[in-house]
Amino acid sequence: MVTTNSIYTGLPTTIFETMSRLAREHNAINLGQGFPDTDGPEDVRRAAADALLSQSNQYPPMLGLPELRQAVAAANKRFYGIEVDWQSEVLVTSGATEALCDCFLGLLEAGDEVVLLEPAYDTYAPVIRRLGAIPGHLRGFYIRRASETGA
Repeated sequence: MVTTNSIYTGLPTTIFETMSRLAREHNAINLGQGFPDTDGPEDVRRAAADALLSQSNQYPPMLGLPELRQAVAAANKRFYGIEVDWQSEVLVTSGATEALCDCFLGLLEAGDEVVLLEPAYDTYAPVIRRLGAIPGHLRGFYIRRASETGA
């Protein structure tokens, strides 16, 4: 019999699930994940629905839609003065968790040690463990003053 993955099966309920449940129970605005308290403007929802009917609603290219990648490159130039090649240096993901997993998959090897600054996003440690890397945890911070180093 195939069993579930022990790394993920043994995880506690996430803080995000806990806060979402509490928000529903108390009819509160969910600030834990940034859920909106309304469905949003009807014109925006209608434009999204129209786009699904009139444009492709299938898988995008692996790196993301060219229009989105071009917009990301343009925003980097406009706001930060950074030249980014949208064709080779921009990846658009469906969310932050996917982006983080992509980074971990691209950077980590089994046995690598990763320092996580706590509090840390609850996805980091299990994904790092699943890749065979070793998460270490560091709480708080320490500032070394220049006077302490003799500089």
